[in-house]
Amino acid sequence: MDTTDITPSLLRSWPLPMPQPDGDKEVRGHLLIVAGSEEMPGAIVLAATAALRAGAGKLTLATGASVAAQVAVAMPEARVIGLDETVQGGFRHEARHQLAPLAGKVDAVLVGPGMCDTAASCELMRHLLPLFAGSRLILDACAMQVVRQPAHFRFTQPVLLTPHAGELAQLMGLSKDAVLADPHACAVDAARRWHAIVALKGALTVIAMPDGSSWTHAGGNIGLAISGSGDTLAGIITGLAARGAPLEQACAWGIALHALAGEQLALRFGILGYLAREIPAEIPALLRNLAP
Repeated sequence: MDTTDITPSLLRSWPLPMPQPDGDKEVRGHLLIVAGSEEMPGAIVLAATAALRAGAGKLTLATGASVAAQVAVAMPEARVIGLDETVQGGFRHEARHQLAPLAGKVDAVLVGPGMCDTAASCELMRHLLPLFAGSRLILDACAMQVVRQPAHFRFTQPVLLTPHAGELAQLMGLSKDAVLADPHACAVDAARRWHAIVALKGALTVIAMPDGSSWTHAGGNIGLAISGSGDTLAGIITGLAARGAPLEQACAWGIALHALAGEQLALRFGILGYLAREIPAEIPALLRNLAP
């Protein structure tokens, strides 16, 4: 199948939206991240930090009420909303009422990093999809499980899914080995099936569109295979989308920036041993270097 390689020259020919010098934080984009849990409060912090490092201007976080205060201290740049939680640690579907005032006011929405209780997450997602139909939506982790019910689920709005091979295998009812054997075909099939953009993450990342077109990216290093790395990637993509980049552009740039950040960190720390929390700080300089 034909695909386009994501290279520095491609990115320079596909520049990101840039705010005018006199623009305010609203012009740079407002994003909402619905994520985290009592067990994994750090996931939303990692994603939020990465989104701001990618250039977004205004940040709202929605996480479990049990950890909202901790998250607010960790991210003083953000407004933090504490959501009602289920016994299993997920968010109750009534949380949509707490998020409804943001409908039409946020440019990009990320849902999923660090969330628990798959059933509750799916039920909440079914309410959030129409609520944020006018925003660029990025679904990660258990928020992607919404595609499993009903059996022939299809999105009616632009959405980006960011699974790794194991997650895509579960979502499609395949074995992980089958996905790894032909990641390009599996990503394209998933994109067509759900009418979504699918970024199948790995040493070779495939970004597939519903029309069958795709991009591939090979880069980074094994050091990126660490807890929290996916949360930072989702945050980078969402930050770029909040700035006004279409989902496919935000994803292509985000994948490349994430990989390049890993390469820069490996130069300082070695291939193994750098932390996911250190990835976002590399992004501003990389954005400057890749500017046309």
